[in-house]
Amino acid sequence: MPIYAYKCESCGLAKDVLRKISDAPLVDCPACGVPAFKKQLTAAGFQLKGSGWYATDFKGGSAAATGDAPAPTEAKPADSVPAKADTAAPKPAAAGCGGACSCH
Repeated sequence: MPIYAYKCESCGLAKDVLRKISDAPLVDCPACGVPAFKKQLTAAGFQLKGSGWYATDFKGGSAAATGDAPAPTEAKPADSVPAKADTAAPKPAAAGCGGACSCH
């Protein structure tokens, strides 16, 4: 069952309430009784921990075994990557190899 955050617009009472998804939203404030109890929009609060599929399949690196997050890597600018030289022209076969080796 999800936990919903509510806040009264009249008295300011804030409360987390465990409710079924199918339950109607609460309207009356439990503190002041005014029908101003509104559901708040909150961020999801969960973490993937342990040695399950997340750590083994998606976390990556050697940090998966220790449970630590991998260290961020520094991105290199695209202009610092050297260009490949003459990739269009095939290399001639070495004498006697017949083209069946990995020398070209």
